Amino acid sequence: MDAGFVIDWLNLVLRWAHMIVGIAWIGASFYFIWLDNHLREPLDPADVAKGIGGEVWAVHGGGFYTAKKFTLAPERLPPELHWFKWEAYTTLITGFLLLCLVYYYGAQVALIDPAVMALSRPEAIAIGLAFLVGGWLVYDALCRSAFGEDEAVLGGLLVLYCLIAAWALCHLFSGRGAYIHFGAMLGVIMVLNVFFVIIPGQRELVKAKEEGRKPDARFGLMGRQRSVHNTYFTLPVLFTMIANHYAGLYGHPWNWVLLVMISAAGALVRVWFVQRHKGNANPLVLASGLVVLALTAIVALPRPDPEMAGGPVAFAEVQPVIQKRCTPCHATKPTQDGFAAPPKGVLLETPGEIHARAATIYQQAVAAKAMPPGNLTNITDTERGLIARWFKSGAQ
Repeated sequence: MDAGFVIDWLNLVLRWAHMIVGIAWIGASFYFIWLDNHLREPLDPADVAKGIGGEVWAVHGGGFYTAKKFTLAPERLPPELHWFKWEAYTTLITGFLLLCLVYYYGAQVALIDPAVMALSRPEAIAIGLAFLVGGWLVYDALCRSAFGEDEAVLGGLLVLYCLIAAWALCHLFSGRGAYIHFGAMLGVIMVLNVFFVIIPGQRELVKAKEEGRKPDARFGLMGRQRSVHNTYFTLPVLFTMIANHYAGLYGHPWNWVLLVMISAAGALVRVWFVQRHKGNANPLVLASGLVVLALTAIVALPRPDPEMAGGPVAFAEVQPVIQKRCTPCHATKPTQDGFAAPPKGVLLETPGEIHARAATIYQQAVAAKAMPPGNLTNITDTERGLIARWFKSGAQ
């Protein structure tokens, strides 16, 4: 069986599964954050006597629902409790397998960029795994330290930590590889928050009730702190999952700055939504997120390159460059190692195909310098300049 066919199908199945379980996890997470922030004093005074700290009434799908939250735990446990954990665990499992397939198996194409740092495949994989494991260890240590008792101080330290991680990753890996590992690091933190803190805390509450002990409120507070962190990490993680489509960001010379700025914008937007749930939304928070996003777009504007200066270039001059540097991957049957099919189905074999993709070629190969990935085909700045001058003279 053709290896390329198997890899393509593994990629499809893992990516689809990751999306499905990720939606289930994030949907449940967003719902419970919304639920917690919409709790109101129980309408029935008898519920207060039972230890219920708040309730929510809702209408959906043609019916009325009520959800009640106990301050600590009910007097008597019900025969069945629903736990929300496998959505998070399967998101980590499918995401890690997809990371291995795309970025570790295909490290020479997707992860390593010799122009950034000349790494061997084992070195690149080891560094990637170290960020995933180390990211959790540092984060967890900060949360459990004295800093974790002050949300403002802890938040500042976590922002600084993310900034350092983004800078380091973008100076080690290709832009695509750096962005996905930044998101994966946050994603691992989110899942391990569930595995090591939130679920064990919930198990302790259940065990205390079963043994007739008063539940320790500390476990609930720890779980809530980590849940809040998870909800603020969510939008930055989702951005990194789609960032590989935007070479103008990950291929930019200041890609780490753009990564931090967009992550900050996403976190601010999420903060505003959480405030809105509580009924005290601050428009300045939302405005700040949108301003940061707008500033990111300004920073991402392509800068003039001296190599691109000169007169018009005819198609006859640029076609050999594209055939030599682009077509090895973007062909019906790619000749470049590591490619079983043309990336994203883009073909650049005929003059018609090249003309139809002129804007994409310019954006990817010149403005972002993201293609060829890791400069596999050794395109030169002079050749990029020819492409730029051809495109700007009308791509005739």
